[in-house]
This record gives sequence, C-alpha cells and structure tokens, in this order.
Amino acid sequence: MNEHIQKLIVDGTLYGLVFFSVITWILIIAKGVQHFRLGRQNRVFTKQFWGASNLDAAANLSDTTGAKARLAASGFSALYVVDGESPDLEHSWDRQELLERHLRQQIQKEYESLESGLAVLASIGSTSPFVGLFGTVFGIIHALTALSKAASPSIDIVAGPLGEALIATGVGIAVAVPAVLAYNFYLRRLKLASADLDSYATDFVNLAQKSGFRVSKPVAKVSATQSQGGSAVHVNNQVIGVAA
Repeated sequence: MNEHIQKLIVDGTLYGLVFFSVITWILIIAKGVQHFRLGRQNRVFTKQFWGASNLDAAANLSDTTGAKARLAASGFSALYVVDGESPDLEHSWDRQELLERHLRQQIQKEYESLESGLAVLASIGSTSPFVGLFGTVFGIIHALTALSKAASPSIDIVAGPLGEALIATGVGIAVAVPAVLAYNFYLRRLKLASADLDSYATDFVNLAQKSGFRVSKPVAKVSATQSQGGSAVHVNNQVIGVAA
C-alpha cells in the first residue's frame, strides 16, 4: 500500500469522525427540543384533563397536541357510543379489552417516536473510538514507511504523521463521549416518559370503568343565522343549508 493511499485513509477517517460529530449534535438538539415540547404539552393537557367534570367533558377538550392528548384520543375512540348505532366488528369486542388494546398500541407508537435516533447515538458512541484507532494505525504505518525510505532517519520525519495519527484517536474519543452521554440521558428520559404514559393509561382505564366504558361522541355545535328572506344553518362554522 503506497503512502498516498495511507494518507487518504487517515484523512478519510478524520472527515468521517467530523461527520459523526455533526450527526451527534443534530440528534442531541433535536431530541432535546422533542422532550421539551413533550413535557410542556403533557403538562398543559394533564391540567385540562383532570380539570374536566367528567369523561364526556374531557373528550371535548380542544387540546390534541402531545403524547398524553394522543393517548387520550385513542382511548376515547374505543369508548365512543352513538345511540342507535350498530357496532362494527372492532367495537364488538369487550369494551375494556378494546380500550386497553387501543391504549397499548398508542403507547407503543409514542415509545417508538421517542426512541428514534437513540440507536444512532449508541452506534456512534460505541464505534467512534475504534474508527479513530483505525486512522491511528494507518497513520503510524504511514510514519514508519516514510522513516524507512528516508536517507537519514530522524524524529522530524515521523513527527508529522504520528501527530496526525494521534489526532485521529483523540477525535474519535471526543465524538464518542457526547454521543454516549446523550444516549444515556435520553434513554432515561424515555423510560420516565413511558412510565408516565403507562400510569396515565391506568388512570384512564379506571375512570372509564366508572362510566361503564362508554363515552358519548361530541355533538357538533349547530347554530342558525337569519339572512334576507331565509336562514343559513351552520355546523362547526360551515354553512350546510339555506332555507328560504
């Protein structure tokens, strides 16, 4: 292997580690924003939910953002009952089992969303030191090759290549440390968020049991406005008919 290829391998290793570092910090910032928004949205929805007079009132909450809000919406979708409506195949299940099934599926979706990116952080944290060491090995080979070809061997000939080789090791460690720390931190946050959703789901099932696992669907607000010679009927602020 000639010196040019050895030099390219060392340089490629350094560029690869810089790329890993950029990916790491993008994920750290993105996950931080995700968890910050999640915590704020959950706090707002929790306050609104427990402030509702009953489950029917809670089902009419306008706030639908956040993991808990989506979990509640999934639970309500399993409990909705309309008088005179014949149940479909899905709602022919035992209502408690159906509710628990919906909640489990939604918790799994939220877990997968929060877990995204953690595998990348773990991979970068565990492999970066070895990538740096890989560059170090070829840097040393490059230095020894240059030393063997020198007419008068001296430390000056190998100082530069050896310095580059050690830089590769240092960069590999510098990339791995924040990736590992971020992975452990967000894994802990993931476990706390998952436990919080599990606790909320248990409370939701207990509340649903008190209401017989049935919640009435929200009724659309209907208003009539009189116009010249007629009236317009509005449902959810949309005109659905005009009577002369």
